[in-house]
Amino acid sequence: MALGLEVEPGVLRRFASDQLITLAKLVVENAFQPIVEVGTGVVFGYESLMRGQDRIGFPSPLDMLDQAESVGQLLALEQMVASRALAKFATISDFSSATLFLNLDVRLIAHGDQLISSLLQQLQTANVPPSSICFELSERFDNTLVPEFPELIARMRKAGFKLAIDDFGVGHGEMKLLCDYPIDYLKIDRHFIHDLDQSPRKRHLVKNIVNIAHVLGVRVIAEGIETEAEFLACREFGVDLVQGWFIARPTTFLSELKPSYPHLQDLGKAKRSSQSLDEILIRKQIEHLPTVFENDSIDHIFDLFRRNPRQTFFPVLNANGEPRGTINEYHLKEYIYQPFGRDLLKNKVYERTISQFVERAPIVGLDADAERLMTIFANMDGSDCVILTENMRYAGVVSAASLIRVINEKQLKSAQDQNPLTGLPGNHAIRDFMRDCGRDGDEERYFCYCDFDNFKPFNDHYGFHLGDHAISLFAALLRRYFFSEGDFLGHVGGDDFFIGVSDWTETELVEILDRLLSDFHEDVTALYSDADRLNGHIRGHDRSGVERDFALMRCSIGVLRLPKGLVLDDVNRVSARIAEVKKQAKDSATGLVVRAFAELG
Repeated sequence: MALGLEVEPGVLRRFASDQLITLAKLVVENAFQPIVEVGTGVVFGYESLMRGQDRIGFPSPLDMLDQAESVGQLLALEQMVASRALAKFATISDFSSATLFLNLDVRLIAHGDQLISSLLQQLQTANVPPSSICFELSERFDNTLVPEFPELIARMRKAGFKLAIDDFGVGHGEMKLLCDYPIDYLKIDRHFIHDLDQSPRKRHLVKNIVNIAHVLGVRVIAEGIETEAEFLACREFGVDLVQGWFIARPTTFLSELKPSYPHLQDLGKAKRSSQSLDEILIRKQIEHLPTVFENDSIDHIFDLFRRNPRQTFFPVLNANGEPRGTINEYHLKEYIYQPFGRDLLKNKVYERTISQFVERAPIVGLDADAERLMTIFANMDGSDCVILTENMRYAGVVSAASLIRVINEKQLKSAQDQNPLTGLPGNHAIRDFMRDCGRDGDEERYFCYCDFDNFKPFNDHYGFHLGDHAISLFAALLRRYFFSEGDFLGHVGGDDFFIGVSDWTETELVEILDRLLSDFHEDVTALYSDADRLNGHIRGHDRSGVERDFALMRCSIGVLRLPKGLVLDDVNRVSARIAEVKKQAKDSATGLVVRAFAELG
C-alpha cells in the first residue's frame, strides 16, 4: 500500500481529512487522455484526469474533491493538480500546438481569480500561451447561477483561455452556457455516444447537436468512444474531435503518448478519397483573408482595414492559430466616428482589446461536404462567412456566393456523370450512395448489381441500335418498380446497372426483382427475330472469338444484404462482395441470388 500505511481505507480517509493536501501530494497523479482530430488521427490535446486517490481511501476523484470542499481545501487541491498537469504538459515536445483540458469545479468560481492568477504565472514561466489551456465547465451544478461566473468568464476570455462544456446533454445550465457565453468546445456525453451506430434516436440527437454547435462557431468533441462503429458514426455526423478507449486510454506515462494514432488515419483514408470532389470544389472557392490575433493591438486592426478598404471583416485567431470568430468594421465605427474615439479605444484605463470585439462565426472542417456547409448557411443569422479549418487551424473562409458556386459546379459534374442513354446516375454517384448507405446501420440495406447475360452476341448480331433499345427497356422497368424516395438507381455502364434500397424487406425485394426479371426477359425476347425466338438461341462469337450458340438474353441480379447495425466505410470492400454475389447469380438457374455480407469471403 502507498506510504507503507497498513490501515483500512476508511481510517486512512478520516486521517486524510486533516492532512488531505499533504497526502495528495504523495499519491495523486495526473493522467493524460488524448483528444484526437477525427479526420487525421492527429492528437489535438489532452484531458488531465486525476489518478491515485484510491490510495488514501477515496473511490473516485469526485469523492476526494467533495471531501476537500467539506474541509475547506478544494482550492489548494485544485491548484496543486492544475500546476502538476501544466508542468507535465510543458514537457511534451509539441505542447506549443496542443491544448491541455482542465476541469473547473463550479465551487471554485468564487475563487476563480486566485486560480487564474496562479495559472497565468506558471504559464508565463513555462512559456505556454493561455490559448493552449481549455477549461472544461463541469455540469454537476449550474455554473450560471454563481454570481461571480460572468466576470470570471470575461477574465478567462481576455487572458486567452479556451472554454468547453463538459458532459453536454446530462448536466445543468448547458444550453444557457451555449447561448450566452463564448464557448469553444462542446463535449458530448458518453451516454449519447454509446451504441450511437445502433440507435436512430441518438443519431438524430448527435447530428443536430453538431449542426447547432457548428452554426454557433463551436467545435464538437465526442467523449467515451469505445468501438470503431461509434467512431465512424461520429465522423459521419461531422464531429471534430474524439476521445475514448477506442483511441487511447488515459495514462500517467508520457512515453505512452503518441503524436497520432495510425488506426484512425487508416479509417480516414476512405472518407478523404470519397469526399475529394466536394473538397476540391470548396478549395477552389476559399478566400484566404488576412487574419488578426485576439491579442493584437487596436492599431493593427485599424491599419488592416485601411490597407483593405473593400474588406468589411477579418478572421480572428488565438495564439495557436485556431479561429475565434470575426471582427467587423461596424464594431469599431462607433469609436471611429466619435470625437477622440480612437484615443478612447487605446486608453489603457479601458483596456479594450480585439478579443472584446470578436463576433462568433460558424466554423467547420475543410473536409465537410457542400451540403453540410449549405445547411449551416441556411441556419446562420448575420454571419459574414463560414470559417474553414484544416487540422483545427484556420484554412480560409467561404462566403454565401462562393458556396452557391460550389453547389452549382457539383450539380453540373453530377449531370455529367449521368449516363446519356438512360439518364441514370453513373459510377461516382453509385460509389457515394454505397459509402453513405454503408455508414448508416439503422436498418437493413440491399445493393443489387444487374448484368445482362448474352448481351454481346445480341448486340453483335442485331446491331447497336437494338442493343441500346434493350438497355433503355431495362432502365424504364427499373423506374417503374423503384420509385420511392429512398430507392437509388444507377447505370454502371453498358448493360450493367445498380439498385440500392433500404426501406424494403427481403421478401418484398425478391418479389419485385422476380417480376423485373420476368418482364425484361419477355420484353427483350420480342426484339429477336421469329426464327431466333423459335430456336431459343442465336449463333455468335464469344469473347475469345469462338463461334457457338447463345441462349436468348436475360438479366442476372446479385443482391448483397447489409444487416442492421453493420457499419462499413470501405467502398472497395463492399464492391468486392457484390462482384462475388453477382457471379453466383449469373451461374444460377433463376438469375437471382441474395447473400448476406457475412456469408461471403
